[in-house]
Amino acid sequence: MTRKFSEAQGVILDCDGTLLDSIGMWNAMERDLCERAGIPYSKEVADLLTTYTLPESAQWFFDQGFRGSAEEVAQEIDDYIMDYYAHRAQARPGALDFVRSLHERGVRMVCASSTPHAQLEVGLKATGFFPYLLAIMSTDDAGCSKRDPSIYHQCREILGTPLERTWGVEDAIYAIRTLNSAGYGTIGIYDRDESGTWEDLSAEATIALRSWADPADLAKLA
Repeated sequence: MTRKFSEAQGVILDCDGTLLDSIGMWNAMERDLCERAGIPYSKEVADLLTTYTLPESAQWFFDQGFRGSAEEVAQEIDDYIMDYYAHRAQARPGALDFVRSLHERGVRMVCASSTPHAQLEVGLKATGFFPYLLAIMSTDDAGCSKRDPSIYHQCREILGTPLERTWGVEDAIYAIRTLNSAGYGTIGIYDRDESGTWEDLSAEATIALRSWADPADLAKLA
């Protein structure tokens, strides 16, 4: 069966790089932590950290020789991103209009993110997305990373929608692949090559978009 996004009843939305223009913040933080730990910041390191939950990232930095305990590293990351989401986070152009349009159609939405729940809630409230979501779920809430499809299945239980009418929206290619393997329709929204090249997204996602603000891109969702 050919999936049509226009028939979607439920949508699972990523946050960073999808709704929020925040991947640059994550990269800057990772680069700073690598520098302080004496670790070269490379594409391979960025690709690895993209797939990690916050506790996994903190443990990785600790294992690489970062001073302090893994818990102290995690707290530093927590504080850094909480300040960012509370005071500087911005929506990607057109993303809030896209979410509002789904809400007007009666589409049920949940946000699923690797960002810790408290920071995620602050960022989504500050940028206006929160009222349109049935729930938000962090990988900490789900007890797994986005390498495991169970986070998406838990979100779908909240949505109460059938698999064939439920879509996932992600900028990260590894998460698109997880969704695909679990049978979801997928929208790949391009942000930057660190998350997945345009060619990767085009090859893997059911629908690939470069922007939420380009009418030609949005026409693919009809």
